[in-house]
Amino acid sequence: MSALLTDLYQLTMLQTYLEEDLQGSATFELFVRRLPTGRSFLVAAGLEQALDYLESLAFEEAEIAWLEAQGGFSRQLLDHLRHLRFEGEVHALPEGTVCFANEPLLRVTAPLPQAQLVESRLLNLVHFQTLIASKAARVVLAAAGRRVVDFGLRRAHGAEAAVLAARAGYLAGLDGTATAEAGLRFGLPVFGTMAHSYVQSHASESQAFLAFARARPQRPTLLVDTYDTDRAVARIVELAPALRAEGIEIGGVRIDSGDLVAQSRAARARLDAGGLARATILVSGNLDEWRIEELLAAGAPIDAFGVGTALVTSADAPALDAVYKLQCYAGLPRRKRSGGKATWPGIKQVVRHWGPDGRMLRDRVQLVHEPRVAAGSGEPTAARAASPAARLDEPLLQPCMRAGRRLAGQPTLAQARQHCAAQLQALPAVLRGLAPAAQPYEVLLSEGLVALAAELDARDA
Repeated sequence: MSALLTDLYQLTMLQTYLEEDLQGSATFELFVRRLPTGRSFLVAAGLEQALDYLESLAFEEAEIAWLEAQGGFSRQLLDHLRHLRFEGEVHALPEGTVCFANEPLLRVTAPLPQAQLVESRLLNLVHFQTLIASKAARVVLAAAGRRVVDFGLRRAHGAEAAVLAARAGYLAGLDGTATAEAGLRFGLPVFGTMAHSYVQSHASESQAFLAFARARPQRPTLLVDTYDTDRAVARIVELAPALRAEGIEIGGVRIDSGDLVAQSRAARARLDAGGLARATILVSGNLDEWRIEELLAAGAPIDAFGVGTALVTSADAPALDAVYKLQCYAGLPRRKRSGGKATWPGIKQVVRHWGPDGRMLRDRVQLVHEPRVAAGSGEPTAARAASPAARLDEPLLQPCMRAGRRLAGQPTLAQARQHCAAQLQALPAVLRGLAPAAQPYEVLLSEGLVALAAELDARDA
């Protein structure tokens, strides 16, 4: 990916930093200022691509030549770019971690010009996958253990968005994707059925079903709503004995339109009566978590869902208020004080406290040098460590890159997916529903952090 995938002002600032010799160590933190309306939590994602970007960051001669042709960029900057590599360190929430507003998802410490330059692409990568993973987690919770597949390629906002949305969805618990490239790139399970045009191109629906089943004999799923859904299911039941004689078992049917509750019930009844009790029912068509919850609450006998547009665009909340802000430079804490956009200064850690039931209790945002404090007490964690019923508080930001190179042992996508499943299981019950939680999850600010902000405000007054 081109190093020019950035905002122009990152390059103009890099030039001025060089001219002023502002190259001391800087720490930036990437976080979300507030949760979208109706959301109770987020799921951190996109770290793998962020580390890929930082590790491979380099300017090619053609890119430097383009900058030179724009005018206004100094020879010092252009020469600097030829040798620029990211040399900093990164701490981040492991992918799949449930997180909340004002908690750093990622922390970058590097020479100021480098840490500044990478802002736009880091936000681009982490924001998008966190957005989609957070939406996908809600879909997974609504589906209550039923299969969910990403069908979003054709409505995604570009090729990269489609592929990364498939990855983020799988991380958050989706079972796979219909996007073949995501299967190749990330090893995701891929799923596909058949098109309405395929049925229409045959002389009869029965002929289309037979031809497709013979071409894809491993438990095929047949699309049944091209003409009349109930009649199509009846035809499948009629064809099943002949296909079974050829060693082909019908895997299921897909319904993409109409009254999904009534049609799934009718389909289930016909399939069961026709000896196809193992055949599954997959539905699709403008689904989201609310529609899935509604279908299941109505008792629809649905086994799987294909979710597309609402997922890959996060239609109800298409953006997060994600930012990347300077928190420390040259060893001194920094604080932005803009109205409604003030930041908490200093280098921070997020500590999660766990209840005795193994569920998340509350989080604490604190300065990295502050001692961790046990949940519900003023005692250090060590004072409670002997209690087998109490899970120790947990620092969430973990080191993942040093001197521009990722550290060994970073979680795989499969491990991040398992981690996310455990995180969702550990959510307090009030946060697992789709409606806004009556009592939001508690995120505390440490005394040291609040005091530091007050000190800087007084100094700058």
